[in-house]
Amino acid sequence: MAEKLTLSGLNPSDFKGVRDNKNTQLNVLCNSNGLEVCLLNYGARIVSMMAPDKDGKLIDVVTGHSSLADYLATEEPYFGAICGRYANRIAKGRFELDGITYDKFAVNNGPNHLHGGIKGFNSVVWDVETETDNMVSYYYESPDGEEGYPGNLKVHITYELKDDNGLYITYHAKTDKTTVLNLTNHAYFNLSGAGDPSVYDHQLQIFADYYLPTDETAIPYGKPAKVADTPMDFLTFKEIGLRIDDDFEPLRFGRGYDHCYLLNTKDNPREVTPAACCYSPKSGIKLEIHTDQPGMQLYTGNWMTGNLVGKNGQRYPARAAVCFETQHYPDSPNKPDYPSTVLKPDDSFNSTTIFFLTNL
Repeated sequence: MAEKLTLSGLNPSDFKGVRDNKNTQLNVLCNSNGLEVCLLNYGARIVSMMAPDKDGKLIDVVTGHSSLADYLATEEPYFGAICGRYANRIAKGRFELDGITYDKFAVNNGPNHLHGGIKGFNSVVWDVETETDNMVSYYYESPDGEEGYPGNLKVHITYELKDDNGLYITYHAKTDKTTVLNLTNHAYFNLSGAGDPSVYDHQLQIFADYYLPTDETAIPYGKPAKVADTPMDFLTFKEIGLRIDDDFEPLRFGRGYDHCYLLNTKDNPREVTPAACCYSPKSGIKLEIHTDQPGMQLYTGNWMTGNLVGKNGQRYPARAAVCFETQHYPDSPNKPDYPSTVLKPDDSFNSTTIFFLTNL
């Protein structure tokens, strides 16, 4: 008997398989307002998010694939996934920690290490610990030395779709050896509906006075720069496409936006505060991002090609999606003046990011 399709048109059977001797599965969350979020334990990733448009019609606002096989073959391996152990980049794939040089990291993005390496957290099967109608909790234990990182690391990720239309992502991690850790979710959003060809018309506001300039390999250098009076300025709502092709060095290097914004948040202790807000005038769908992390990487899908086939036969050309990756700063292990990403055995990593979906 065929399984019931999800609201986003997915067949749960198409996500069942075995990878690394573990079973894969689709987890479907719903709230009392009729919203739906589908997740896959391969990569602990968001596969679809159904949100109400200005007419009340539910549409899928996340790019992705219709089967496990497609995720295994995709040229966009981070679609909706958890990235780690270290999300974003570490320069030249090396750093020093407690007097020890760690340099066994894959250089998988130009001269740098990206998103945890060849087989980061986006490419492993997470155990499903708990599942209810509106919540799923995933677990993964990363062994000492995996992808070059020290320490046995135990990670718990929980997704909860609450009745305030917020998808709450909570992270918890412990290590038995001093290590570095930077986790994020890499969902690709198009608030006009996944498959719409561009996010240029999306209105975006980011609560950040500064961003990190990067070199041609996307590694930060120098001091944080003010966004004011530059194409990086989203302090008030602006179209994403308004200045994305300006003759401005950071945009030339990144082929568009691919930069870490230093959020105007409080430290010690961190509180969950608004980081950004984005909406589509076409659909009326609004996304609010709240987090307790110090930074957010804005990425406008500049390297998407349109070659791959996504859900419902959709293709995703360059800049057909935008990512809001809440995290610590890139290359923090090599930048002692940045907020620390060091995790010690006596401490635990705890963080929360919330994606609120509403309409105008």
